[in-house]
Amino acid sequence: MGLRRCSLISMEKTLRLFEDAPGTEGSFNTTKGGKPRIEEPQRRQGEMRFEYPEDTLAPSHPARVIWDVLGKLDLSAFSKGCESVEGAAGRSLKSPRMLLTMWLYALTQAVGSAREIARLVGSDLAYRWIAGNVEISHQKLSQFRVGHGEALNDLMTSLLATLMNQGLLSLAVVAQDGTRTRAAATAPSFRTYGSLLECREQARLHIKAVLAAADDPEYTRAQHAARAAAAKDYQARVEAAIATVTELQQHRTSSDSPARASTTDAEARVMKMADGGFRPGYNVQYAVAGSELGGPRTIVGVNVTNVGSDMGSLAPMVKQIEERTGQRPAVLLADGGHAKAEDIATTRRLGVDVIVPPAEGAKPIEKLQAEGADPEVIAWRERMETEEAKQHYRSRAGLAELANAHQKTHHGLTQFLVRGVPKVTCVILLSAIGSNLLQHAQQLLC
Repeated sequence: MGLRRCSLISMEKTLRLFEDAPGTEGSFNTTKGGKPRIEEPQRRQGEMRFEYPEDTLAPSHPARVIWDVLGKLDLSAFSKGCESVEGAAGRSLKSPRMLLTMWLYALTQAVGSAREIARLVGSDLAYRWIAGNVEISHQKLSQFRVGHGEALNDLMTSLLATLMNQGLLSLAVVAQDGTRTRAAATAPSFRTYGSLLECREQARLHIKAVLAAADDPEYTRAQHAARAAAAKDYQARVEAAIATVTELQQHRTSSDSPARASTTDAEARVMKMADGGFRPGYNVQYAVAGSELGGPRTIVGVNVTNVGSDMGSLAPMVKQIEERTGQRPAVLLADGGHAKAEDIATTRRLGVDVIVPPAEGAKPIEKLQAEGADPEVIAWRERMETEEAKQHYRSRAGLAELANAHQKTHHGLTQFLVRGVPKVTCVILLSAIGSNLLQHAQQLLC
């Protein structure tokens, strides 16, 4: 009994001795007299994993949904020009359905960088499922994104036609709105003609130096090729900027400031953004069909320009919608920034009821009549005085502006990572197709 008491006293002294030691807070359990068993992570332990990719995503996962819907559409246009055929030598073409799913899903997750997608393929379950053990480089992703403009346009048309045939799309009310989105260029990259001539000379000397160093053992063969390609790319961008400045200068008077163009993206223009600032960007026009009472919002038309104003964009959009669907909108809603008399008159002659408020300071209807203005313009102004037109106009923001906000907020289209109107249009088409697919996926898969 005395021995047991001595042991307990000795243990208590030991515990008191180590109670104040650093890093030992809570290390011992005085009740049971032992140290707690803690299972620490073993990061240096090798292991083998067996994974069946098909079981990694739920049936309702957006990536799987996009893949399934694309399986019901004709994607043969993306394989045009493929020289690798079955039974013959050559490298196989990466699956267009897989690459499309990759981009459409990435954009719905606000991922717009090819490098970021390539990284996620190695770490994210959804991207790994889409890839299906097929190696994808960021170069291949970049090339696919901007190399199939015509095929993407046809896919957009095919999807809208499918929705029309299944009764999932109505053009009773269509709202149009423009949004200015930043380009992949900065303000300092805009230069005058004289400055661009200096850049041309610098680019010429740089290419000469790069080619002269082709035998330099400090660089590998691939590095030499990359340096030469980068030098030639810069020279091409400078030449494009010079051509742009020359064209712009022809439309300016002597009192105007000198024309400028970007050596990064010659097609970008400085325009007023939503926050009131002026930055290089593009004007993206969306036409959205939907019900005033809610439900799916379907993007039925897109147009990309480098013009900062929305005026003059109504009639071209109506014609585009007709080309895609075979029908014209019954009612077209737009804000006052689209109020150009000639454009509205043309659109009304196409049989479309245009609901656009007149610009501030517009002439009274009586004065337009006295001046012999276009009858369609007068009819539009009279139409806008009615309560029915005002009621229609209240639904505009819920259609067009909501879609614009969705593209920027959820698809990450706050700044483009590609250059030029054709490439920017490809990105917008991808985003619009992805949005439409997810809006109607449940009905399309029935």
